[in-house]
Amino acid sequence: MFMSHSSECLLQLAQHCIKHTTQIKQIHSLLITNGYLLNNHHHHKKWMPTLLYNALIRAHHTAGFPHKALILFAHMLSNQVPPNFHTFPPLLKSAATYHPFLNTALHTQALKRGMLSDPFIQTTLVALYARNNSLDHARKVFEEIPLFCVVAFNAMLNAFCVNGDMEGALSLFERMPRWDVVTWTTIVNGFAVNGRFVAAIRFFGKMIGHEDVVDHLVKPNEATLVSVLSSCANLDGREALDYGKQVHGYMVMNEVKLGVFVGTSLINLYGKMGCLSYAVNVFNRMASREVCTWNAMLSSLASNGKEKEALDMFEKMKVEGLQPNSITFVAVLTACGRGNFVREGLELFRSMWHDFQVEPIMEHYGCVIDLLGRAGHLQEAADIMRNMPFEPDTSVLGAFLGACRIHGAIELGEEIGRKMPKLQTQNCGQYVLLSSMNAENERWDRAANLRKDIIEAGIKIPAYSIVHLT
Repeated sequence: MFMSHSSECLLQLAQHCIKHTTQIKQIHSLLITNGYLLNNHHHHKKWMPTLLYNALIRAHHTAGFPHKALILFAHMLSNQVPPNFHTFPPLLKSAATYHPFLNTALHTQALKRGMLSDPFIQTTLVALYARNNSLDHARKVFEEIPLFCVVAFNAMLNAFCVNGDMEGALSLFERMPRWDVVTWTTIVNGFAVNGRFVAAIRFFGKMIGHEDVVDHLVKPNEATLVSVLSSCANLDGREALDYGKQVHGYMVMNEVKLGVFVGTSLINLYGKMGCLSYAVNVFNRMASREVCTWNAMLSSLASNGKEKEALDMFEKMKVEGLQPNSITFVAVLTACGRGNFVREGLELFRSMWHDFQVEPIMEHYGCVIDLLGRAGHLQEAADIMRNMPFEPDTSVLGAFLGACRIHGAIELGEEIGRKMPKLQTQNCGQYVLLSSMNAENERWDRAANLRKDIIEAGIKIPAYSIVHLT
């Protein structure tokens, strides 16, 4: 059926594949067999091969085949088909995903072919060099951009932020002739991802109070609100809740739509702060909920003493037709552990792969070991540890040894402890715990031998001093 299509029809099909990628191979084959990807094809539109290659490159990049997009570019050059301004952005992004070191080679190709005057290519290069921790290269590309472009400035701001240089980002911010919502959000998020949560919140306050001559008030978007709410959630104590309520109050006063990600961030914040009724209220008010929203609510219930309600909500989530993911099972397994729902927890763990095709990871095993350990089923926990498809990490070992200590199962703890990985700094807590277990039961020789192993391995045990004034 396709063989009678002209190159224009096949171009439309190739462009259609950017969003519907199932026919990429079929259309690619038709283009090859009809000779439309050759520069010497006798077609009255000489630019057609370039457009066809561009469509294929973009389709493969969008479909998650970056290496094939790069191979297509190599074929494009070998067939002497000239690239244009639309060729390089998806190529650069594919290189960043597949092989970051190809960015320089593609940068050279764009320079050689006179394509660096295109602002989209320039900003893409800035973003990709930043992603590869090449801040100097990003800065050099940015400095060669001749005219002010807020998109380019925002790309450079993000380059500073992702490389941890917030002072450089603020300096550039102050030099910008105007700011848009992306500019402000980039700085807020930059502070957040670099652990400067109070600074992120304060910069958000500066944003909502700033009046621009052209745009008047620059209103935060969903990304801004998610960043600032995440910063609030990462603080401790009353300060976190106060800041979070202020942000929520701003949203209510300005009639900000409670979207999926903002709503989820609010639920996560209130759940962490122990304000479960607020979290439930936000959940109930949301018009649209995704899996991440349900996960946040499940975690909030599990961490606030509502373990049975968490399991009930999990069942409701399935009835609503949502597919649980890895994070969902961490939440419900945690609820089972804290609520002592051993049977339910084991059934959920066993159903992960069989019913939902979710591969158990270390965190899930840690939840199951904690579940069994809390209930005193130590032998069953030990059996699961022995049959894990990977070596248990410190959190799993810690959960098991802690349970052995509580239930007095020293022999079993030592048996598993002997199979622990070679002494490393991150494992010292488990060895100290094992040593303490022996000492508590007056098994001084074994306790001393474990301490000796720690010292010989050169591990420094964390400690602190207290001065008591009377």
